[in-house]
This record gives sequence, structure tokens and C-alpha cells, in this order.
Amino acid sequence: MENRVIEILLIEDDHDDAEMTVHALKKHNLVNNLLHIDEGEKALDFLYTEENDAPKLILLDLKMPRVDGIQILRKLKGDPAKRDIPVIALVSSKEGKSYVESFQLKADAYMVKPVDFKKFFTAISDIGLTWKIVDSPVHY
Repeated sequence: MENRVIEILLIEDDHDDAEMTVHALKKHNLVNNLLHIDEGEKALDFLYTEENDAPKLILLDLKMPRVDGIQILRKLKGDPAKRDIPVIALVSSKEGKSYVESFQLKADAYMVKPVDFKKFFTAISDIGLTWKIVDSPVHY
């Protein structure tokens, strides 16, 4: 994986959900240096490679095989060097074990999939990231 500045890191194993998320963001010119990773292990490798800068925002699917979003969230929020990276947990519903665990692990925001742009914008506004993402030049 090449070394580049990533503003939005989408960690999502379902390609249809990832495509809808990217489409919603692209429609509103918010795909600035977006990277989609479809496996939890690959995401941790990316996040813990010294050459890579931390993303400005992580969109994290909680239900993935092998290394799931809860494990990633637990590692990030337990790491003093990474805990301040804002994480929006992508959940199937706000009911169930994953949602409760992500809440306890202090995800910065939650969105029920599929990602809706208005809810995404509200979530990034609520965690104070609008200026960081919207004011950057757009690259496709």
C-alpha cells in the first residue's frame, strides 16, 4: 500500500455498503484522499505503519470477519498515540452487542448503515471535523 495522506479511512468489508458510502461522500465532494480498506487486519496494518499519517476520520464497520471493528476500536482508543483519531462506528442498528460495546469504547459518533449524507454531515459536525474535511482540496 502506498504512503499518502489519508483524510477519511473507510474500513468496511461489505463492498455494496462501501460503494454506497463512497457514492454519498463523492456526491457532496467529500472524497478527499479517501481510502477504503475491506479487512480489519489490513486496516490495523495501515494504521500502525509508521510512514502513514493518522487519518482525520475513520468510518468503521463494526461487524467484519476475523478482526472486527470492535477490536480495531478497542486498540485505537486504548492507544495514547491514536485515541484522538475520530471514529464514526457504522452499525446495522443501534441495538445489539456491537453498538453497546462501541459506545463503551467511546466511538465518537454512530451511524446506521447505509450511510446517509445528511447524517454523515451531522456526525462530522458534532465531532467538530467539518472544517478539516470540507476545506481540503478534493481529489478523485
